[in-house]
Amino acid sequence: MSAAVHPAPVRTPAVGSTAAARPVGAKRRMRLGSALDRYVFVEFMKVFTVTALGFPLLLFVIDLVDNLNKYLGRKIPRADLLLSYVYWLPEQMFLVLPAAVLFATVFTVGAVTRHSEITAAKASGISFYRFILPIVWGAMIATCVGMALGELSPDANAVRMRLLKEREDPMGVARANFAYAAEGGRVYQAQLLLVDSGQLVKPQLERKGNGAEYPGVLAAANDARYRAGQGWMLRKGAIHLMPGDTVVHAFQFDSVLDRRMNERPRDLLSSAKAPADMDFRELGAFIQAMERSGVDVGKLRVERMLKIAIPVTCVIILLFGAPLATSTQRGGTAYGVGLSLGTTIIFLVLIQLTRAIGGKGLIQPELAAWIPSALFGVVGGILLLRVKT
Repeated sequence: MSAAVHPAPVRTPAVGSTAAARPVGAKRRMRLGSALDRYVFVEFMKVFTVTALGFPLLLFVIDLVDNLNKYLGRKIPRADLLLSYVYWLPEQMFLVLPAAVLFATVFTVGAVTRHSEITAAKASGISFYRFILPIVWGAMIATCVGMALGELSPDANAVRMRLLKEREDPMGVARANFAYAAEGGRVYQAQLLLVDSGQLVKPQLERKGNGAEYPGVLAAANDARYRAGQGWMLRKGAIHLMPGDTVVHAFQFDSVLDRRMNERPRDLLSSAKAPADMDFRELGAFIQAMERSGVDVGKLRVERMLKIAIPVTCVIILLFGAPLATSTQRGGTAYGVGLSLGTTIIFLVLIQLTRAIGGKGLIQPELAAWIPSALFGVVGGILLLRVKT
């Protein structure tokens, strides 16, 4: 009797190969995507770092050539001169970060486009939007760096000014017949300032008001003495309060301590802080004080908002540069440089236009500060949607 032979079950190749190919293909795309992310991110950061540091260094060389005789005349030590440029770096990097992101985006995307690497990525199932994700990460890092530099640069600039002796009297001990614009709309005048003794001769203090709740003040004294940590003690004078145009209340005093006049004698040798020398919070407090004095603060409000708008532009401008960079294969490196420089010039022109229309009150100052970012964002969004993914 012959035994029945039962053939072993045979798997259908099509079903078996499909089931095995799916997880293998997904893992392969994950490994490819991870390696590609590292490659794109590293290439972006290389160009970004060179540009963010290269532009300021070029400016430093130009500044040194133009002002070398002046610095030598002040007998500034070489170490202090070199250190002054280190302290100037935060401000210059803050201004150049959007351009650095644009250059890095154009050259990174342009290079992979010319070498058909982006085409190979698309063939592997990686879209253009997914491809530029590491550049988005890089731009977000640049935005965070820009926010930090915006807060760091005012203090760094103050140190730089001291190193270069920009805001001190050449004698360093006295100042005659001067006016000093302090914070809060206060203006100090004096016939003479003696730094070593901490004394003002014939000082006057004036502050504009805007009504009965915040009256104008005019104080005059025979002299004033500085008390460390307390303020200035004015002696033998009078205070005039002016809540209106014609109403004046006068009070004579033998001595009075002005705690809000807390500038040190050496501080009065220099001019008051400029908006660029204040951080975001300090500038906001200054704007509020000036508004109470009835001063037009449109330009100051624009400058304050630009401290946020310029770093955020780093993310927005890559949306504009990435789609255009895919066409750099037509002109190579020269096309990429021209595109980046042209866009940077347009951006800087828009910033100046922003300051003008916001400062004049044609539109709300805070809104005006976002005009360049909004324009680049809209154009970039349209270009991004037209890219073949």
